[in-house]
Formats: sequence, structure tokens, C-alpha cells
Amino acid sequence: MNTIRSAILDNNILRSRGSYSKLPVTDEENADNDGDDKEEFRNESDQTDDERDYMLYGRRSGSSNIMDTLDDLPPGIGQYDDFHTIDWLRDIARDRMRHRHIVKKRQEGCWEQVKGAHDAWSGWVCVLLVGVAAGTCAGIIDIGSSWMSDLKEGVCLEAFWFNREQCCWSGPSLNSTSMNEDSDCDQWYSWGRMMGSGAGGAGSYIIGYLFYILWALLFGVLAALLVRMFAPYACGSGIPEIKTILSGFIIRGYLGKWTLLIKSLGMMLSVAAGLSLGKEGPFVHVACCCGNIFSYLFPKYGRNEAKKREVLSAAAAAGVSVAFGAPIGGVLFSLEEVSYYFPLKTLWRSFFCALIAAFILRSINPFGNDHLVMFSIDYNEPWTLQELIPFILIGALGGLFGKFFIKFNIMWCRYRKMSRLGNYPIFEVLGIVFITALLSYPNPYTRMNSSELIRLLVSRCGPEDDTEICDYKRSSNITDPFKWSALAGAGVGSAVWKLALALIFKMIITIFTFGIKIPAGLFIPSMAVGSIIGRIVGIGVEQLVVNNANSVFFSNICESQGKCIITPGLYAMVGAAAALGGVTRMTVSLVVIMFELTGGLEYIVPMMAAAMTSKWVGDALGRESIYDAHIALNGYPYLDHKEEFTHTTIAADVMRPRYWRYGTGVRNDPPLAVITQDSMTVEETESLLRNTEHNGFPVVVSRESQYLVGFVLRRDLNLAIANARKTSEGVVSNSIIYFTGHVPVDPNGPAPLKLRKILDMAPVTITDQTPMETVVEMFRKLGLRQTLVTHNGRLLGIITKKDVLRHIAQLRNQDPESILFN
Repeated sequence: MNTIRSAILDNNILRSRGSYSKLPVTDEENADNDGDDKEEFRNESDQTDDERDYMLYGRRSGSSNIMDTLDDLPPGIGQYDDFHTIDWLRDIARDRMRHRHIVKKRQEGCWEQVKGAHDAWSGWVCVLLVGVAAGTCAGIIDIGSSWMSDLKEGVCLEAFWFNREQCCWSGPSLNSTSMNEDSDCDQWYSWGRMMGSGAGGAGSYIIGYLFYILWALLFGVLAALLVRMFAPYACGSGIPEIKTILSGFIIRGYLGKWTLLIKSLGMMLSVAAGLSLGKEGPFVHVACCCGNIFSYLFPKYGRNEAKKREVLSAAAAAGVSVAFGAPIGGVLFSLEEVSYYFPLKTLWRSFFCALIAAFILRSINPFGNDHLVMFSIDYNEPWTLQELIPFILIGALGGLFGKFFIKFNIMWCRYRKMSRLGNYPIFEVLGIVFITALLSYPNPYTRMNSSELIRLLVSRCGPEDDTEICDYKRSSNITDPFKWSALAGAGVGSAVWKLALALIFKMIITIFTFGIKIPAGLFIPSMAVGSIIGRIVGIGVEQLVVNNANSVFFSNICESQGKCIITPGLYAMVGAAAALGGVTRMTVSLVVIMFELTGGLEYIVPMMAAAMTSKWVGDALGRESIYDAHIALNGYPYLDHKEEFTHTTIAADVMRPRYWRYGTGVRNDPPLAVITQDSMTVEETESLLRNTEHNGFPVVVSRESQYLVGFVLRRDLNLAIANARKTSEGVVSNSIIYFTGHVPVDPNGPAPLKLRKILDMAPVTITDQTPMETVVEMFRKLGLRQTLVTHNGRLLGIITKKDVLRHIAQLRNQDPESILFN
């Protein structure tokens, strides 16, 4: 699809430049036009250099008939207002013109060659800086959130800046893996121990319980206050908004400096509060903030919204790379899930950006384990074909969980939005934090950090493990007994019941947590739910096989003497992938992220089977992912390129103004607001701007003929008229506005205002009989902001992106007014 879109873009750019003949385009030019020596567009032999300059910049040197009044365009021309959609064709055409000008200037001297080289390398330098910044931010956030999370349970007196694991590295219990008691680590002081209460007693438990709740409330209210006071856009995961921005939508401030700072601090506080959320999803938002900030250092990206989105796509890949230590998965996530336009050069730069970010994070080593992956596994026991049955079952459960979560989370978020609860976000955060802390502390599997829980569940029981989940009746007569499955002891049964309670609690509390006004991600909570499901299923399969070791059905699983190999940790890993796939509907990128996340290359097939089953089951119940559902809930103008339009409507059914029947002259909408090319005064145009709210106006030959000349944006027209009144002598209210090349001279009249330079003389047009299926594909693949509807060359109406989205909503029996933005 991207190849088709690139070809159509090139063809429309040629149309916007006039009658060019074009030399063959090399693959290198299609891949990257950022300054490399390539074949240029050539003019026809009868065109002069002045005519070529006019085609590039809207003027012709030495011709008073064509030169516009606005010799220097005012600042802001070509930019977009907040909550508006960009015009991809226009921005990419502008960048091609800018690049051609740079190539031409290279012949003028060494300095111009240096500037050309800088322009060629600026994209790589920009993504390099973004990767470094994203890796650094991720390392700081990981270290800070780990330290604050442990602060709820105690403090390291000898070095308070150490978390619990670091504090106990040099202690007497270096080889101990159970840290539930104070005696395991002399350097670590729980709050009960700090208050003088004995270890393991009721007093110590109550004091620890109270401090756990108080610290959680403190962290939660700080996160909510920071977001409320300094950066309202820092709440949530940010991925729905990033998807919308990458599709061409403008949200000013969403990727700004304050959002970056507050999002980073808020992520540490939110995770430390013990809420059922993760910091991995918001890493995409943080990385995109870095990409947006660094893009302004390079005018090629800072002044061109379409080019900026290439940097943001690379930044999104870096965000997933540092979230999970999965650079390849990050690139695929950007391609599959968030990016709207992903040409080949963006793929290369995304890979480079993700590589740099992962390298920086590995250098910082926030986990302190010399592993880039978050949940490194130390087993590679084989799996058998019979196990595909429980793997597929886990995938189906993941799809069911995804549908369950999406449905009830959207219901709760809609209720929050429509009720008075939305007016009190800080109190809602405090309530969720209090309930979460109150119910989490008694259960050790909900008390621990979600990342630690997943790490515990995907691991296998080794010789050094003495936790209840590893309480098996192992035989000492078997060599390496921890490799083989065994009958479960009382501890495993107790752990299964606690995990079941943890599963119910996390499924419910995550519904109310995702969407509150603090930085909150969904990757880790979904994976935690899935890993609990997988571990429970894995233990059940393990005990089924062990108790029926002599069965013919299990003959390839069990060897002689009843030695069977079933790895419950593998089932937890598959469950994590299934639940995350059910919520996000990812497939390829999900599997790659999971095997990079765990290092379990041996288990790609089970994860693929679970991921596909999860998606099939989820899509059968509802095709929307959680991010698409939140995009629809917020009313963002997002056209999903993964959905098909199968209805038989035509452009005349959607365009504005709407006609009851073509040719009768009967209309149910106000007439289309147009501007004539050479007969409207400044005062009439300003009156039109005051009385309408349209984002742009078609320019026609006359109101009688309605033959189309071009299209002018409202913002550009406002800025041009205001600038002309200030800087051009003789321009008054009675001045005629000309969008033509030839301007008649009237010595007795007011000075004319020539605005041909801001006119788009090649707007995309369709006929009134064009099928809407074709129109929707044009909007998706060309990134159109609007298209003009004609009949026999005469202008009939206009279709905007918002009109298309409203039409799709109507066909789905949804409220078309839910589309809030342009």
C-alpha cells in the first residue's frame, strides 16, 4: 500500500508543478530525497530559468504581471491551526521543491555544497539525537520507578538511593531469592523494622500495610497534581493520540517540552503508586516528544508537518525499543500499529533510531542484570505438538479477555466523560490508588510490581527457589530433578488460588485504572493478566501429564520412569502474548517483541499460534483494538487503513452542500462558499471569513460559471490579507483580490492585492459519481485533507476528511457528531 501511495504522491506532485517532463526516477530518489545527488525534474526545452523559478516559488523574476504583492510571505503561511488535519500532498510537494532548489544551489560554491550535505545528513543526525534522548530518558525512568516502588515497603539505610535489590547485593543473603522477611537482608529496613516492631509479627505487618497505602496515596496525588497543573496532555498512554498525530492530525503541545518532563516524572510516580498500569506504553509518547523537540533543530522537519512525521515514526520505534529492550519489535510496532505513512527511508531510520536507543539503554543498564531484555529466561526445553492445544486455548482466552477489557473500559471512560466524575480527576485518582493499595497488599502476587510478577511467572523453578509456586515433590534419585516435572505440593495449590484471586482483581481494577488522568500504559497490566492465565493453565497441564505419565497420548512428553517435561513458565509467556494481542490486536510485531523480550527464540511457534488465535477470537467479537476504541471515543479524525469500506454510496451522497437530486436546484444545505479569482474586494473576502468557519475556500472563475481555478486555505488567506494591510501601501477595503497571473492596471482605483502565491492551483478533484469506496481509499493513501467535487468541470461541492468519517459513522448506525475535530 505504501508503494502505491508513494507513486500516487509523485504523480500529484507533478500535476501541481505544471507541464513538466520528468527523467526516469531512480530507486535512490524514491527512497530518500533529502539531499543526495539525484536526477532532477527537467523543464521543457522552451522554458526559461525565470519560468522555472516561478514554478518553484510562485513568482517570475522581472514580470510585474505575475509577481505577487506579497514578495515575502508572512510567518505562518503553509502552517496549520490546532486540531486540524495536514495536507500530505501539499507538504510533500513543498519538500520536493525545497530539495530541488538546494540541488540547484550546489553549483554556486563550496558553502552551498556544505549546506546541501548538511541537508542530506540532517535526517540521520535527527534520529540519532532522538535515539540518544529516548534511551537516556528510559534509563532514568526505569531507575527512578524501581527505587520509588521499593520505597513503599522500606528503605536502605546505608545508601537510601539504592532500591531493595541493589541494597542487598552485598548483604549476607546474596544467594537468597526470597525477600519476604527482614532477616534475608540486614541492610534493608522495612517500615515495621524501622518502627521497632519485630520481624514477621502482626505489628510489623500492620505498620507495613499503613505505610504501603500512605506512600501509594502520596505518589498518586503527586502524579495527578503534576499532570493537572503543568501538562494535561501527559495523562494516559498516549498511543491513541500518537496514532492520530502520525495520520496527519495537529495537537499543539501534545509533544512539547512540558509534556515530556511531566510524563517522565508522572510515569515514575504512577508505577511507584502500585497501580495496575505500566510505563512501557507511555515510552512511545516520551520518545515522540523527543522526536518533536529535536525536529525543530532542522528546518526541513520543523517547518514541514509531513516530514516531521517521518521523525515521529522513528521515535515511536525507539519508544518500544527502550520499553522492552526490543529494537526490531519496535520497528515492526511502528510499521504495524502506529505509523500511517511508512516509506522505505523511514524504515531505515526507524531501525537506526531503535538501535541507538537500545544501545544507550544497555549502557545505562537500569535493570542491573547485564541483560537488555526485560524477562530473560534460562531454559530451552522442547515443546511438543500436543501442547499446541493448550497454547491455542490460552490464545482464545486472551482474545476473550481483550474483548472484555475493551468493552467495559470504554463504557467506564464514556461514563467518566459524560458524568460529574470527569470534573474531579484528582479525587478519582486518589480513590483508585486507595482501593488498589488496600486490596493489593494482602496478596503477595498483587503487592509486587507487575514487571516482577511477570518475571516470576515466566521463569522456571530452579534449585535455589524456595517460593510456594515452586513447591514440588521432587525425587532426589533423578539426575537434575528441577528439569523434570513433578507432583505439586501444598505450596503450588496455595499459589494457584492466590494467582486466581490476583487475576480477578487485576482484570477488574485495570478497567477503572486505564484512562485516569495520570501517565498510564496498558502493555504490562495486559501481559500480567495473560501470564497469570498462562501459568495457571501451565500448572494444570503439568499435573495432568505427571498424573498420566503412562498414557499413550503423552508418550512423546514423558520418558521412562515417569520423567516428563512441561514448563509452566512457557505457558505464562504464551499467555502474556495472547492477552496483549487480544487488547491491542497486534500480531507480527507482538511475536517479535515477545521473543526479544524473553530471549525465547525456541518458542516462536507457540507464541505465533496464541497471537493469531487471540486476534481471530477478538476480531470475531469486535474489530477495534483498545487504541482504536479510544480514538473513536475522543472523536479524533482517524481513518483506519486496516478497515474496508464496502458500501455503494457515491460522492454526491457525502459532499457539501448536499443536493436532494442533482439538476433540480433543490438543496438542504447553505450554498457553497467560494471566492472568485478577480472580482472580490478585500472587504467582501473579510466578511466571508467572519461569517463562515470553513478551513478553506475553492477559487472559481466567476459565480456564474463555477469553473474551478484552485483552493486557498483560510489560515493563509487571513494571514496574507492582514500582512498586506500592514506592509503594502494602497491596499484598502475596496482593493480587488486577484488570484490570476495577469492583473489589469487601474491608475484611478485602489492598489490590487495579488495572492496567487498562496493559491493551490492543483487541488485534488473527483466527480459527483465517484464511488465512496474510491474516495475513502484516496483519503487514506494520499492523506487528503479535502477533495473538490465537480460535474462536467463545474464545481459542485467539497468533501473533507471529517465528512468521510461522519459518513462512515452513519453507515455504522453511530452518532456522526462524535467526530469532534477537523
